[in-house]
Amino acid sequence: MTALAALMKLINALNRIVGNTFMWLSVAIVLVCFWVVVERYLFANTRLWMQDLYPWMNGVMFTAVAGYGLYRNDHVRVDIFFRPASNLRKAWMDLIGVCAFLMPFAAVVWIYSFTFVERSIGLLEESANPGGMPGLFVLKSFILVFAALIALQGVAMAIRSILIIAGREDLVPADYRYQYELEKA
Repeated sequence: MTALAALMKLINALNRIVGNTFMWLSVAIVLVCFWVVVERYLFANTRLWMQDLYPWMNGVMFTAVAGYGLYRNDHVRVDIFFRPASNLRKAWMDLIGVCAFLMPFAAVVWIYSFTFVERSIGLLEESANPGGMPGLFVLKSFILVFAALIALQGVAMAIRSILIIAGREDLVPADYRYQYELEKA
Protein backbone atom coordinates (compact mmCIF):
# COMPACT_ATOMS: atom_id res chain seq x y z
CA MET A 1 0.00 0.00 0.00
CA THR A 2 2.87 2.38 0.70
CA ALA A 3 4.21 1.80 -2.83
CA LEU A 4 0.80 2.76 -4.23
CA ALA A 5 0.77 5.86 -2.03
CA ALA A 6 4.25 6.79 -3.28
CA LEU A 7 3.12 6.39 -6.90
CA MET A 8 0.05 8.54 -6.22
CA LYS A 9 2.24 11.26 -4.66
CA LEU A 10 4.62 11.14 -7.65
CA ILE A 11 1.76 11.55 -10.15
CA ASN A 12 0.27 14.37 -8.08
CA ALA A 13 3.65 16.11 -7.96
CA LEU A 14 4.05 15.79 -11.73
CA ASN A 15 0.64 17.33 -12.39
CA ARG A 16 1.29 20.07 -9.83
CA ILE A 17 4.58 20.97 -11.54
CA VAL A 18 3.04 20.92 -15.02
CA GLY A 19 -0.04 22.85 -13.86
CA ASN A 20 1.89 25.49 -11.93
CA THR A 21 4.25 25.95 -14.89
CA PHE A 22 1.75 26.08 -17.74
CA MET A 23 -0.81 28.24 -15.93
CA TRP A 24 1.65 31.11 -16.42
CA LEU A 25 0.83 30.95 -20.12
CA SER A 26 -2.37 32.80 -19.23
CA VAL A 27 -0.27 35.90 -18.51
CA ALA A 28 1.60 35.50 -21.80
CA ILE A 29 -1.71 35.04 -23.65
CA VAL A 30 -3.04 38.31 -22.28
CA LEU A 31 0.20 40.15 -23.10
CA VAL A 32 0.41 38.81 -26.67
CA CYS A 33 -3.29 39.50 -27.31
CA PHE A 34 -2.89 43.03 -25.91
CA TRP A 35 0.14 43.65 -28.12
CA VAL A 36 -1.69 42.39 -31.23
CA VAL A 37 -4.48 44.89 -30.55
CA VAL A 38 -2.01 47.72 -29.87
CA GLU A 39 -0.12 46.98 -33.10
CA ARG A 40 -3.30 46.80 -35.14
CA TYR A 41 -5.00 49.96 -33.87
CA LEU A 42 -2.09 52.19 -32.86
CA PHE A 43 0.49 51.24 -35.48
CA ALA A 44 -1.78 49.89 -38.27
CA ASN A 45 0.38 46.78 -38.40
CA THR A 46 -0.52 43.10 -38.20
CA ARG A 47 1.76 40.14 -37.69
CA LEU A 48 -0.08 36.98 -38.61
CA TRP A 49 2.24 34.78 -36.59
CA MET A 50 1.30 36.75 -33.45
CA GLN A 51 -2.37 36.30 -34.23
CA ASP A 52 -1.72 32.56 -34.33
CA LEU A 53 0.40 32.65 -31.19
CA TYR A 54 -2.13 33.52 -28.51
CA PRO A 55 -4.84 30.98 -29.43
CA TRP A 56 -2.11 28.36 -29.76
CA MET A 57 -0.78 29.22 -26.30
CA ASN A 58 -4.35 28.97 -25.03
CA GLY A 59 -4.64 25.46 -26.47
CA VAL A 60 -1.31 24.41 -24.98
CA MET A 61 -2.23 25.83 -21.58
CA PHE A 62 -5.62 24.16 -21.33
CA THR A 63 -4.44 20.76 -22.53
CA ALA A 64 -1.39 20.83 -20.24
CA VAL A 65 -3.26 21.87 -17.07
CA ALA A 66 -6.17 19.41 -17.43
CA GLY A 67 -4.47 16.83 -15.20
CA TYR A 68 -3.77 19.55 -12.62
CA GLY A 69 -7.44 20.53 -12.70
CA LEU A 70 -8.37 16.91 -12.09
CA TYR A 71 -5.87 16.75 -9.21
CA ARG A 72 -7.44 19.84 -7.62
CA ASN A 73 -11.02 18.58 -8.10
CA ASP A 74 -11.75 21.58 -10.30
CA HIS A 75 -13.76 19.48 -12.75
CA VAL A 76 -17.53 19.15 -12.96
CA ARG A 77 -19.27 16.65 -10.69
CA VAL A 78 -22.83 15.80 -9.87
CA ASP A 79 -22.59 17.16 -6.34
CA ILE A 80 -26.12 16.16 -5.35
CA PHE A 81 -24.80 12.59 -5.09
CA PHE A 82 -21.15 13.17 -4.26
CA ARG A 83 -21.10 15.91 -1.63
CA PRO A 84 -23.31 14.24 1.00
CA ALA A 85 -21.66 10.82 0.54
CA SER A 86 -19.27 9.31 3.05
CA ASN A 87 -15.58 9.09 2.15
CA LEU A 88 -15.98 5.37 1.49
CA ARG A 89 -18.87 5.98 -0.89
CA LYS A 90 -16.95 8.79 -2.60
CA ALA A 91 -14.00 6.45 -3.06
CA TRP A 92 -16.24 3.87 -4.73
CA MET A 93 -17.83 6.53 -6.97
CA ASP A 94 -14.39 7.82 -7.99
CA LEU A 95 -13.03 4.34 -8.64
CA ILE A 96 -16.00 3.42 -10.81
CA GLY A 97 -15.87 6.79 -12.59
CA VAL A 98 -12.16 6.49 -13.32
CA CYS A 99 -12.46 2.91 -14.59
CA ALA A 100 -15.71 3.35 -16.53
CA PHE A 101 -15.31 6.86 -17.93
CA LEU A 102 -11.96 8.63 -17.43
CA MET A 103 -9.57 5.90 -18.53
CA PRO A 104 -11.62 4.88 -21.59
CA PHE A 105 -11.90 8.56 -22.55
CA ALA A 106 -8.12 9.05 -22.23
CA ALA A 107 -7.52 5.88 -24.26
CA VAL A 108 -9.90 6.99 -27.03
CA VAL A 109 -8.28 10.43 -27.21
CA TRP A 110 -4.79 8.85 -27.36
CA ILE A 111 -5.70 6.19 -29.92
CA TYR A 112 -7.64 8.46 -32.27
CA SER A 113 -5.24 11.39 -32.10
CA PHE A 114 -1.94 9.49 -32.26
CA THR A 115 -1.91 9.12 -36.07
CA PHE A 116 -3.11 12.71 -36.44
CA VAL A 117 -0.25 13.99 -34.26
CA GLU A 118 2.30 11.63 -35.81
CA ARG A 119 1.43 12.87 -39.30
CA SER A 120 1.67 16.48 -38.16
CA ILE A 121 5.11 15.88 -36.65
CA GLY A 122 6.28 14.04 -39.77
CA LEU A 123 5.26 17.00 -41.93
CA LEU A 124 6.61 19.56 -39.45
CA GLU A 125 3.20 21.15 -39.95
CA GLU A 126 2.88 24.93 -39.84
CA SER A 127 -0.01 27.34 -39.72
CA ALA A 128 -2.27 27.36 -42.76
CA ASN A 129 -2.13 31.16 -42.70
CA PRO A 130 0.52 32.72 -44.98
CA GLY A 131 3.03 34.29 -42.63
CA GLY A 132 1.54 32.37 -39.70
CA MET A 133 3.31 30.53 -36.91
CA PRO A 134 5.61 27.62 -37.66
CA GLY A 135 5.36 24.60 -35.38
CA LEU A 136 1.68 23.68 -35.47
CA PHE A 137 2.90 20.13 -34.82
CA VAL A 138 4.01 21.20 -31.32
CA LEU A 139 0.52 22.43 -30.54
CA LYS A 140 -1.05 19.22 -31.85
CA SER A 141 1.37 17.15 -29.76
CA PHE A 142 -0.25 18.56 -26.65
CA ILE A 143 -3.33 16.46 -27.42
CA LEU A 144 -1.24 13.43 -26.43
CA VAL A 145 0.14 15.30 -23.41
CA PHE A 146 -3.47 15.97 -22.38
CA ALA A 147 -4.44 12.31 -22.69
CA ALA A 148 -1.35 11.14 -20.80
CA LEU A 149 -1.70 13.62 -17.93
CA ILE A 150 -5.39 12.97 -17.32
CA ALA A 151 -4.79 9.20 -17.53
CA LEU A 152 -1.97 9.49 -14.99
CA GLN A 153 -4.15 11.58 -12.70
CA GLY A 154 -6.87 8.96 -13.14
CA VAL A 155 -4.39 6.37 -11.86
CA ALA A 156 -3.71 8.61 -8.84
CA MET A 157 -7.47 8.97 -8.24
CA ALA A 158 -7.91 5.20 -8.45
CA ILE A 159 -5.06 4.69 -5.97
CA ARG A 160 -6.61 7.23 -3.59
CA SER A 161 -9.90 5.34 -3.85
CA ILE A 162 -8.23 1.97 -3.25
CA LEU A 163 -6.40 3.32 -0.19
CA ILE A 164 -9.61 4.72 1.28
CA ILE A 165 -11.56 1.53 0.53
CA ALA A 166 -8.77 -0.50 2.16
CA GLY A 167 -8.98 1.67 5.27
CA ARG A 168 -5.60 3.33 4.67
CA GLU A 169 -6.77 6.95 4.41
CA ASP A 170 -3.70 7.84 6.49
CA LEU A 171 -1.60 7.24 3.34
CA VAL A 172 -3.56 9.87 1.39
CA PRO A 173 -1.95 13.33 1.66
CA ALA A 174 -4.16 15.94 3.34
CA ASP A 175 -4.23 18.10 0.20
CA TYR A 176 -5.56 15.16 -1.83
CA ARG A 177 -8.40 14.12 0.43
CA TYR A 178 -11.95 14.83 -0.56
CA GLN A 179 -12.65 18.54 -0.90
CA TYR A 180 -15.51 18.87 1.57
CA GLU A 181 -13.19 17.81 4.40
CA LEU A 182 -10.96 20.80 3.68
CA GLU A 183 -13.96 23.14 3.60
CA LYS A 184 -15.07 21.97 7.08
CA ALA A 185 -11.70 22.73 8.66
